[in-house]
Amino acid sequence: MSSTAYSAPHRHSLARRLSTFLYARRWLQIALLLGAPIAWLLVAYLGSLAVLLVAAFWSLDPFTSEVVHKLSLGNFETLIHNGVYRTITTRTVGIAAAVTVTDAVLAFPIAFYMAKIASPRLRGLLIVAILMPLWSSYLVKVYAWRVILQEDGILNWALSPVGLKGPGFGNFAVYLVFTYLWLPFMILPIYAGLERIPNSLLEASSDLGARSGRTFLRVILPLVLPAALAGSIFTFSLTLGDYITPELVSSTQFIGNVVFANVGIANNLPFAAAFATVPVLITILYLLVARRLGAFESL
Repeated sequence: MSSTAYSAPHRHSLARRLSTFLYARRWLQIALLLGAPIAWLLVAYLGSLAVLLVAAFWSLDPFTSEVVHKLSLGNFETLIHNGVYRTITTRTVGIAAAVTVTDAVLAFPIAFYMAKIASPRLRGLLIVAILMPLWSSYLVKVYAWRVILQEDGILNWALSPVGLKGPGFGNFAVYLVFTYLWLPFMILPIYAGLERIPNSLLEASSDLGARSGRTFLRVILPLVLPAALAGSIFTFSLTLGDYITPELVSSTQFIGNVVFANVGIANNLPFAAAFATVPVLITILYLLVARRLGAFESL
């Protein structure tokens, strides 16, 4: 008997025994399936966060501009006691909250029309229309808004016949661009939440005498709130950490701009790491509140 004829049944036997062994140990199947992604998450993501946290306690030598690997609270004391950084943090969180609320208000009627009123064909077209901006480059969209909002841009050209003027560059421009950029991330979760609400529930509310507003407040809103919170996680956290949009359409500072400047210009890595922990902590607190309100139940 040749070695080839012998090895083929032998390989099948080993594969069958291995399959039987794994079938009887489901925990091992899960470990083999998720082991590599979880290991990558621990090393690349959580590991980088750990390094960031440690670096936040280092300091910069004022004479040599070298990083001193000695634990200190100096960077956090500067953040707490310096009013400039408190103002920057308040501004960033305020813009993020305003963008989140605005996107939620804009997304509700669009998502409701898609889920409950539009025909299947029109619903598909609307979903494609909402997803299409995500296919284009982030920088292209921000630069397009920069062209629109600049002094001789199309917005001022369109408003000049009626004696009006656009907002120009500033905090409102940042708010406007962020609202546009992250709107799809709010529409899609709310649409998914509304689609799961049976029409019979809305009809029952109407049959019991509830008007549209009461049905929305007592029936629709409580059921779709977890989906809206899930969408708000995207809009809030993405706004909180962005630095490109504020750089292009505003001259004011946001957390991301300060972190970027300290890494690339001032070469003050410890202070940049300390300030970068601020949006991380705010996002963690926001996630805890969202989880408490049931945001992850819709995922």
